[in-house]
Amino acid sequence: MMEKPLAVSIADGERIRQAAAKGKIHVIVNYETTWYPSHAAIWALMKERKAGGEIRKMVAMDGHEGPKEIGVGPEFFDWLTDPVRNGAGALYDFGCYGANLMTWLMDNQRPLTVTAVTQRIKPHIYPRVDDEATILVEYPKAQGIIQGSWNWPFGRKDLEVYGATGYAIATGGQGLRVRLPKEKERSETPPPLAATESDELAYFVAIVRGTTTPSGLSSLDNNLIVNEILDAARESARTGKTIRLAR
Repeated sequence: MMEKPLAVSIADGERIRQAAAKGKIHVIVNYETTWYPSHAAIWALMKERKAGGEIRKMVAMDGHEGPKEIGVGPEFFDWLTDPVRNGAGALYDFGCYGANLMTWLMDNQRPLTVTAVTQRIKPHIYPRVDDEATILVEYPKAQGIIQGSWNWPFGRKDLEVYGATGYAIATGGQGLRVRLPKEKERSETPPPLAATESDELAYFVAIVRGTTTPSGLSSLDNNLIVNEILDAARESARTGKTIRLAR
């Protein structure tokens, strides 16, 4: 079990996949947002019940005021602001959450194109990496907008999912607003997750004991696609061009 993201390049992610296959071990990626009841409720509403129609747009907003601003330790700060070890700045640190959730909601479908814009709004603090990133991922019938930032006025991990006929908006792990056809928007309290999926350690134990296998947000398959999205986003930001993924 490892922290997010899986790796800082497609090549590194592929080496992890090969090593896991050779060693016959499971690899799971631990995102805080995987254990949000609000996200499980969105899945049940939009994917299982299909209550909001086919997904058309997803918006993920993740980040905080900045690593220095929230007082991370010096070792972690050095790593986060290293363009090689972290892969980028906010682009990788917080862009991965939206890429992970959108890949999950799109049933591990690889996007057609990836377009990204990054900025250094605070170069006096972060001279080597971006602190502001927006990624647009294009699917055949949907779009995803990923906003990863070290410039939010407050920390946030929010997700908006819009279908053809309804929407669901998660604010953090417990906040959920829903609007469906012929209804007004309502706030809901998402039900708790199953015991084996309530946090990373419970999930890890279930995998070790063989009562479940990695899937969904934590899975290697999902996170290899996340790797591909982030790699393409980094190249798009560098070149100013939309990156079309190889089919």
